[in-house]
Amino acid sequence: MTLDLGQLLTFLIASFVVTAVPGQDVALIIRQVLAGGVGLGQCTVAGSLTGILLHGFGLAAGLSTLLLASATAYTAVKLAGACYLAYLGVQALRSAGHRRAPSASESPGAPRAVPTHRAAYLQGVISTVLNPKPALFFLTFLPQFIDPQRAVLPQALTMALLHVAMGLVVLTTYAHLVNRAHRVLTRPTVTRWMERITGTVLIGLGVRVAVERR
Repeated sequence: MTLDLGQLLTFLIASFVVTAVPGQDVALIIRQVLAGGVGLGQCTVAGSLTGILLHGFGLAAGLSTLLLASATAYTAVKLAGACYLAYLGVQALRSAGHRRAPSASESPGAPRAVPTHRAAYLQGVISTVLNPKPALFFLTFLPQFIDPQRAVLPQALTMALLHVAMGLVVLTTYAHLVNRAHRVLTRPTVTRWMERITGTVLIGLGVRVAVERR
C-alpha cells in the first residue's frame, strides 16, 4: 500500500488530534502514573494501543460495520465501556478517601498498593476495546485512504499501525509529563485531589459514553 505525501499528512494530523484530545485513555494513564510511576503508565499505554489494533482488525473483519449497523450491538458495547469507566472512577475516589499523610514512623516513599503491570495493561486494553469511538474513527475516516480494488486487510492494518505509532508518541509524552511533576503530584494532599479529579473525570466520561448518541 502506498499513500502520497498529502494523504499521509492528512491522516497523521487527524490521528494526532484524535489521540491528543484528553479523554478516557489519558485520564486512566494519568491515574496509573500517579499510582505507580511512568512504568505503570506505559503499561496502560501499551494496553490502550493493543485495543486500537483490535479495533483495526475489527474494521478489516467487518466488526466495526456490525457495531454501527446494529443498534443493539453498539448500545451493548457502549454501556459495557461506560460501566467499566465508572468502575475505575469509583476505585480512584475510594483510593483518595483511604489515602492519608504518612505518620512520623512511616517513610513518605513507603510503598502503597498499586496495580501490577499486567493489571495496568489489561485495564488499558479493556477500556479501549469497550470504547466505540475508535471503531467510529476507523470506519468513518479510514475508508477514504483505502483502495477498494486492492486487499482491504493490509491497507486497514497499515492505517491502524500508523495510528498506533502516533498514539505511542502522544500517550507516552503524557505519561512522562505527569511523571516529571511526580514530586509535586505525589504529595499526600495533592495526590488525594488528583485521585478525586481523575476519578470524577472517569465517572463523567462513563456517563457521557452511556448517554451520548452516535
